[in-house]
Amino acid sequence: MQGFLTLLKKELVRFWKVSFQTVAAPVLTALMYQLIFAHVMNSHGQVYPGVSYTAFLIPGLAMMSMAQNAFANSSSSLIQSKITGNIVFLLLPPLTATEFFGAYLIASIVRGLAVGAGVLLVTAGFGLPLPAHPLWMLTFAFLGSGVLGALGVIAGIWAEKFDQLAAFQNFLIMPLTFLSGVFYSINGLPPFWREASHLNPVFYMIDGFRYGFFGQADVHPALACAVVAASFLLLSSLALWLIKNGYKLRH
Repeated sequence: MQGFLTLLKKELVRFWKVSFQTVAAPVLTALMYQLIFAHVMNSHGQVYPGVSYTAFLIPGLAMMSMAQNAFANSSSSLIQSKITGNIVFLLLPPLTATEFFGAYLIASIVRGLAVGAGVLLVTAGFGLPLPAHPLWMLTFAFLGSGVLGALGVIAGIWAEKFDQLAAFQNFLIMPLTFLSGVFYSINGLPPFWREASHLNPVFYMIDGFRYGFFGQADVHPALACAVVAASFLLLSSLALWLIKNGYKLRH
């Protein structure tokens, strides 16, 4: 386990050394969203019975921030290692594919959870209640960060340049997160877009995480958990396959 623990420590220290950029900046961005949207939309009434729009928005922003930063952590680390050439120092040691993937995945989850905790902390004064179902909340926080962390490993392996990784973020990650019910309940959408939202796995992450706070959601939390868990297993299997085969790593 020494190689795995060393790589994990390296990945944790890597993002924590620049925590002002990797943790504080996303928290500030989420706070800006909260201030603007809560001010504009709070007069439009309750989204769920007894839940103001201000409170409704907070879990969505927290989950969105966790997902985006979990993805950014693993993808940016891998692309930097590939471009600078130090990826060879990770491929030469006798690390298994599982250890290689596990270190990047866990570090991504830790960064996602750190950002999510920061968002909840700075927005706590906006009326967010204590979690009604804390186990559901934690389950979706871990699984959601894991899904995007695994996707970040895939993107980091696939991308050969920073602009390719930026395209991955702009044309896949951003649309999936912004069209997932962060700022609205999908029950208020037209039928076509409501059904389309059910094809977005990020929607289930946010909806399930929101259920952990309010005990109310657009879909049953068990269904949401099944979709997120299946997405995690699928993406993790793909990432492990790419690592084992050295795809775009052993050039």
